[in-house]
Amino acid sequence: MKSSYEGLQGKIRDLKTPVIEVFANQYPDREYTIALSNPEFTAICPKTGLPDFATINITYAPGKTCLELKSLKMYMIAYRNVGIFHEHLVNKILDDIVKACGPRRARVEIVMNPRGGITTTVIAAYQGRTS
Repeated sequence: MKSSYEGLQGKIRDLKTPVIEVFANQYPDREYTIALSNPEFTAICPKTGLPDFATINITYAPGKTCLELKSLKMYMIAYRNVGIFHEHLVNKILDDIVKACGPRRARVEIVMNPRGGITTTVIAAYQGRTS
């Protein structure tokens, strides 16, 4: 029997999103943490077509570069018309952050507003090379 979700997310890794810009970290020799939060994130439920609302929390330890916030906001706004499952969303954002700035470590947490009485929180983490 075919799942009603089949084919809805087959090419999510290839989703074209705006570039997240970076700037040079003037303290690459020091490990420190940057915490960012976007309480106004929206995307579309790929099953129902209805809007999903979330808070996205990003924590990362920069390496040679830091994320530029205006471009990060534009990146997040690009999801407003994208149908994407929560589990795929957290991993796509993490992949794009790692690709953009090559952090020492990064963590993305997505807290979706309740739908049908269920709040969903999805977390993905990246640990860079220790060498």
